[in-house]
Order: sequence, then C-alpha cells, then structure tokens
Amino acid sequence: MIDITPSARRRGRPPKRLEDHLETREALVRAGLAVLTEKGFVATAIDEVLRQVGVPKGSFYHWFDSKETFGLAVIDAYGDYFARKLARAFGDDSMPPLERVGAFVDDAAEGMARFDFRRGCLIGNLGQEMGNLPESFRARLRATFQEWETLLEQCLRLARLRGDIHPQADCGLLARSFWIGWEGAVLWAKLDRSSDPLFIYYDTWQRAIPRG
Repeated sequence: MIDITPSARRRGRPPKRLEDHLETREALVRAGLAVLTEKGFVATAIDEVLRQVGVPKGSFYHWFDSKETFGLAVIDAYGDYFARKLARAFGDDSMPPLERVGAFVDDAAEGMARFDFRRGCLIGNLGQEMGNLPESFRARLRATFQEWETLLEQCLRLARLRGDIHPQADCGLLARSFWIGWEGAVLWAKLDRSSDPLFIYYDTWQRAIPRG
C-alpha cells in the first residue's frame, strides 16, 4: 500500500513511493500510446509494453487492475493530449478560422509521415476494433470524439461570425461530418503510405461548406 498520510508528504512533491508509482504508471501509459496507436488493442500484449518501460514481467497489476483498465487509461491520455492539440490549432488567432483547419490537416500529414504512416489515430483505430473490445470502451471513445467535434464546431462558429460561412450553416453537423470522414482518410493514408488521402478528403470537405 502507498503511504500518502500527511506525515509522509514533502512540500511541493509527492512521497517518493507515490512519485515512483505515478512515474511508472505514466511511463506505461506513454508506451501504450505508441504501441496501441500502431498495433491496436487486441494485438498488443501487455508484456510488450512492460519491456519498453523496463518493468519486470508480471508486475503490470501493481499499476492496473486489468488490461481493460489500462486501455481506458490510454484512451484518456490520448484524448486529453489530442484535445489540447486541437484547442491550440483551432484557437490560433494568427489566421482565419477556416485556415486553422487546413493547418491542422497539414500538421497531421507531417506527423503521419514522420512515423512512415504506421501510426494513425488511436481513437479511430480502437473504434474499428470495437467488436472485439470491452464494452466500457464504447462510451469513452464516443465522448472523446464528441469533445473533438465541439472544438471544431467552436472554430466553425467563429468562421460563421466572420461571414466566411453561410449564416444558416449547421456548424455542429459540419464538425461531425469532418471527423466521420477524417477517420476514413487516416485509414487510407496508412494503407497508401501517403498523405494524399488526407488532402483529398479535406479539399472535398471544405468545398462542401456553404459560404457566406
């Protein structure tokens, strides 16, 4: 048991045993992010993640109750990371709102190319595996997508206020349609090992936006 009583605390930092526990847990989640994004949940053995972190085999359950609990933690970590990334991209006041979406696409294409198109979107990958995943994943994946939709919808509403989008355009529907198609474009980019599907999809999506 980890001692977190007041007498064990040091000001400004958690107790050493708690600190080590949290650091190891975070390292396992980071390793899980890399492996699951590339290989998926079903094909990933916990031993593979443990080896990457240098944790002894059989020690996994010191940090997670089950592989399912681990998967949920990885989903949360990826969702939080990507939401922050989207908030920066869609909130970039240095360019008009619609251009921010294009900049996000450019950045995503560069990121996929950096890993030779072996990695895509973890949330999308898990969604494709849903038939073989614990049912607890479904609500978590949907909530993550909904958060991304909200961030894009806010960006599109700014574009509508500027007059760049028709005043009666449904920004929520446009945001949802973007993410529905985007996950397919990411899949095709992995299959083709090319960013072309990302740009083809984005060009088609943005041409369909009703203009002001």
